[in-house]
Amino acid sequence: MLVFDQKKEIKSFLHQERVKNHTVGLVPTMGALHQGHLSLVKKALSENDLVVVSVFVNPTQFDKKDDLEKYPQNLNKDLDLLISVSNKIVVFTPSVDEIYGATVKSQMYEFDGLDKVMEGEFREGHFNGVGTIVELFLRTASPDKAYFGEKDFQQLQIIRKMVEYKNLPYTIVGCPIEREPHGLAMSSRNERLSKSTRKKASFIYTTLLTAKEKFGTESAHVISEWVKSQFSKNGVLELEYFEIADEDTLTPMLKKQANRKYRAFIAVYADDVRLIDNLRLN
Repeated sequence: MLVFDQKKEIKSFLHQERVKNHTVGLVPTMGALHQGHLSLVKKALSENDLVVVSVFVNPTQFDKKDDLEKYPQNLNKDLDLLISVSNKIVVFTPSVDEIYGATVKSQMYEFDGLDKVMEGEFREGHFNGVGTIVELFLRTASPDKAYFGEKDFQQLQIIRKMVEYKNLPYTIVGCPIEREPHGLAMSSRNERLSKSTRKKASFIYTTLLTAKEKFGTESAHVISEWVKSQFSKNGVLELEYFEIADEDTLTPMLKKQANRKYRAFIAVYADDVRLIDNLRLN
């Protein structure tokens, strides 16, 4: 398995692969890899000759310094996991200086309002940071396809919008959420949870499942109030937001419309760790 930390070097290597007519998949990550990441890698391997996995904790998408400082990192473990999957993986592990140079600052993007709700409302500047790093990795790897998990569904839609606006020739592939046995969406942040809280956090998924059941007969407002009441009685988990929104526009659902897809989005604090999840409702 090859590991690069310089943009120039990996670009040169990938250019030679394309001369051989090899297709390239890209899986951007922030490390602390788990089975959710590996499912993206395996999907990419099934559709491409070679897969680039970037491992980079991007400072510009963190709105809180302590969250960045506490983000789990273990590159050696990540590399061991990747080599156990395939030798057709190339890893890109740039430094912050290699990516940003002397000024660590994100670009400004127009996302058609997709960035103004939910995560955008609670994490100022987050999606400009996401757009900046994803655009850079796309332009560096020039993949045929890039793979992103649906756990960060809002991020997935924003990346699609960025690619559309920038007229970038890359296909963005969304992949299903991988879950732990008790239902908690797999996330690198789960490693910061105590064993007890990690198990109790399955309440997030069971609440989403019940919300899906209620969606057939109840209004978005009634479901939202029910979710709030469930978390107010929980005692361990603190609800930040719950929203039922249109999948394409991410606008909150006011009245159910035919031929529209809706999804429930949620953000919760557990042990001071922020967890997000979502579930398609229809």
